[in-house]
Amino acid sequence: MIKGLAITPPVIGRISIGRVVEKNGKRLPEKDDQFTITTQIQTRDGWLPHPLDEALRQEVQGKKLRSIPVTLPFNDPDLNLRAEYTFFERKSGRPLCAGNGETCRRHTEKGLSSLDCPSPDLCDYGSHGLCKPYGRLYVRIGNDDELGCFVFRTTGYNSIRTLAARLRYFHAISGGNLATLPLELKLRGKSTTQSHGAPIYYVDLTLRTDQTLKEAVTHAREEAKGRENLGIHQTELDKVAQAGLMNAWFEYGEDEGLQVVEEFSGEGSNQAKESHPQSTAGLGNKLARKQKPSRRESQKINGHS
Repeated sequence: MIKGLAITPPVIGRISIGRVVEKNGKRLPEKDDQFTITTQIQTRDGWLPHPLDEALRQEVQGKKLRSIPVTLPFNDPDLNLRAEYTFFERKSGRPLCAGNGETCRRHTEKGLSSLDCPSPDLCDYGSHGLCKPYGRLYVRIGNDDELGCFVFRTTGYNSIRTLAARLRYFHAISGGNLATLPLELKLRGKSTTQSHGAPIYYVDLTLRTDQTLKEAVTHAREEAKGRENLGIHQTELDKVAQAGLMNAWFEYGEDEGLQVVEEFSGEGSNQAKESHPQSTAGLGNKLARKQKPSRRESQKINGHS
């Protein structure tokens, strides 16, 4: 295995709840209230639809696609949902820092370093919207490629928090048989104070509508035993997947970083600003200069005209 190269789950398609549109010469993210399943090929008009997108839309008979039947590739919840606080350089898409709220891996003047991670709100290096939670959920749709995954990417707290909770709950209640549990991605909406009453949408992971919890868990247990009898070693697959992800400091490259910047922050490469601080102290000094009042403002504050 090549050292320094993260071996991530094979991705054969994408799941999104939004798109990038061009307005006034700028490419900006636009939220949607339904799922879209695409290939990994992007044109000027956006990502090309995956054949499964049309097939699922036919099943809902013209209604919006707000649920997708899925299974998970791994039993380990943390392999199915990869989530970290992540800071991408806006101009190049290069990952500069990634952490879990306790420790982080960061590019510094001395090279790659392992440091404390206080979370974005308490970190000068990645504060002020530069560092965000970034999650990737890997799922399987259909049976064409039993090791290929579709990835749902998000920087939304609601989706990451909900998916993380569901995965742990289903893992516990199924006896660890996540990979054989029949599940469904579902789009949910809610209003918050920050959204000023407008609906915001996030992704949930639920049992399929035609199954009870008892039926789903029974199916998962029997399917797991059947696979084991056939010589399919799910535990070994999880171990190999974990080792591949740990083979590099960062699981994502610059191409993915640029897509994340464009899709979730509206700062595509054609209009992005440089946002790579030279050091934690450097960013703190920069912010202090921004907050320091001008000479005229100081005179006003002191009562002078």
